[in-house]
Amino acid sequence: MEQNNILKVTDLSGGYSVRHPVLHQLSFSVRRGEMVGLIGLNGAGKSTTIKHILGLLRPIEGEIKLNGRPREEGVGDYQANISYIPETPVLYEEMNVWEHLEFTAMVYRIPKDELERRGKQLLKEFQMERMISWLPQSFSKGMKQKLMIMCAFLVNPSLFVVDEPFIGLDPKAIHSLLEHLTRCKQQGTGILLSTHILSTAEKYCDRFILLHEGRILLQGTLEELRVKARLPQASLEDLFHQVTEVGHNG
Repeated sequence: MEQNNILKVTDLSGGYSVRHPVLHQLSFSVRRGEMVGLIGLNGAGKSTTIKHILGLLRPIEGEIKLNGRPREEGVGDYQANISYIPETPVLYEEMNVWEHLEFTAMVYRIPKDELERRGKQLLKEFQMERMISWLPQSFSKGMKQKLMIMCAFLVNPSLFVVDEPFIGLDPKAIHSLLEHLTRCKQQGTGILLSTHILSTAEKYCDRFILLHEGRILLQGTLEELRVKARLPQASLEDLFHQVTEVGHNG
């Protein structure tokens, strides 16, 4: 199964200070054609884990590989194979919707005809066609999030990193997002999805990482989590509450 790993994290300890690491010896993988749910309370270390994967933070210990290669072997190639949807949209206020898509295409070296085809398809899918020339300063949180999502889906990466993407989205946009992630997964893309909406994670994710206070308490398929926690009929939400309560008290 090693050759199927798109993302491989091994013994990762990290954070913002060597003296006070946030993460402690994390080891997990994301394989081709699967969606892995990164689950945890606020402050569990999810965002810090994502920042390490994106290369925004350096590990104190451990290693992160994408397609079998650490970031240090080729930063440009590493970054080109990741597409990121952040929790908080980061947009250029002076650039309109289409200019954001053009800028993304330029950074990822997407041909103009491909930009035209995929960009227009995404505008239609996320109901943003009439906003093509609008500036994001007039957008709601949900519309800004849609634009970030469209920019991410313009790319064909090896790995999608998706951080709390549902906040502010209307039900139709959430459906479009999940359908698009499912199609990407079926085409062999790996997806790491961080979310608090456990019912959605349970329905769409293939495996789960339960993170608590910077440590992995459990990981595996839902059935594997049930066996490990000795809760044979539990939902993901039930497992999460039980395991984090035990982890907190123990």
